[in-house]
Amino acid sequence: MTILIVQGPHAAGHVSGGDLSARFESLVRATGQALSVCTCGGLRELVARVRAAKAEGTDFMLLAPGDLTEEARAHPEAGLDDALEALASPYVEVHDDSGAAVERADGRHGAPLATIVINGDLATSYRIALGIALRQLAA
Repeated sequence: MTILIVQGPHAAGHVSGGDLSARFESLVRATGQALSVCTCGGLRELVARVRAAKAEGTDFMLLAPGDLTEEARAHPEAGLDDALEALASPYVEVHDDSGAAVERADGRHGAPLATIVINGDLATSYRIALGIALRQLAA
């Protein structure tokens, strides 16, 4: 089973993709899961990674759009809502700012299992979200 972390760009000083792998790989591996981290530089790349998760057989996704949240809100035609709607696995949104959650006002089913926001502490948000993913996959 695979847990995929899809991360957009974040302000300097935040947890990077390599740091996430280093922090969580042994914990995830100890539960019999695999961890894959993808850092995306732009909204198109983020949407493409979310779309690819279904084809890759991802069992759970942590989505941290970071600085791309505002762009996703301003450009719904980019397809993030559609990609999340088509996602076959559950996901948790991860943020370090309470104003950064991705909004889906149309009531579609692509809503996250949970949205984790620890203001100013992205690493803790990831840790909580990963705990949710591991519990869900163990059930």
